Amino acid sequence: MRNIALFLTYLGTAYHGWQVQKDLVTVGGTLEAAAEQVVGHRVHMTGCGRTDAGVHARVYVANFRTTSTIPCDRLPYALNTHLPPDIVVTQAREVSDGFNAIGSCVRKEYTYLIYNSRIRDPFYVNRAWFYPKHLDEKVMQAAGDQFVGTHDFAAVRSVGTDVKSTVRTVYDYRVRRQGQLLELRVCANGFLYNMARAMAGTVVYAAEGKFPPEAIGRILAEGNRTAAGPTVPPGGLYLTHLWYDNGTEQFELDAGPLI
Repeated sequence: MRNIALFLTYLGTAYHGWQVQKDLVTVGGTLEAAAEQVVGHRVHMTGCGRTDAGVHARVYVANFRTTSTIPCDRLPYALNTHLPPDIVVTQAREVSDGFNAIGSCVRKEYTYLIYNSRIRDPFYVNRAWFYPKHLDEKVMQAAGDQFVGTHDFAAVRSVGTDVKSTVRTVYDYRVRRQGQLLELRVCANGFLYNMARAMAGTVVYAAEGKFPPEAIGRILAEGNRTAAGPTVPPGGLYLTHLWYDNGTEQFELDAGPLI
């Protein structure tokens, strides 16, 4: 039995997230159906994370086991024949039996895009959050800096997935502006449900003057979700960088800047 890792990219607008759900169209379910047509038997796809409905992935990793002998360099072409145009497999790689797309991932980076202009741009609908009031990226960066380190991030997550701990380590939070687009990039060893989107909403709240950037440390310490910013819309969120190390395979996938 071969263990195959798939590298893919997708637009999440038409899907109810990654996770397979009965009677709902999901990225994972669509990929499983395509793989079953190619390899000729039922498969179970393990994804690197449960991206929410409407969230995109510039990079994503999934793995499955198969008895098929199709060479890895042929698999992307075969799979893409059975996939819709908004999901594309870019590479397939045979990995060790112990490789797991989520368990072997040691850190992730999400990027959130804000279209910060008084006039909306139709080409960014479901691709960036339209926000008409000017946002000061320096204040946003000062706010984002407060997330860096090991903290309890219960104040910036939505209830919905049971976890053993809400403590995570954020390695960096970078805010960059190019014209009317703001890019918020956060790298961590793991993310809670809606954590990246709630962090973005909290940074925006700081830029609006609803609380100073340095108040975020207190908000995290108190664990009060209502004191932090809102969970911003999913269309602006992208999975953009993945790091893997399971002792056998070490690699990373980096989509680079979005703006």
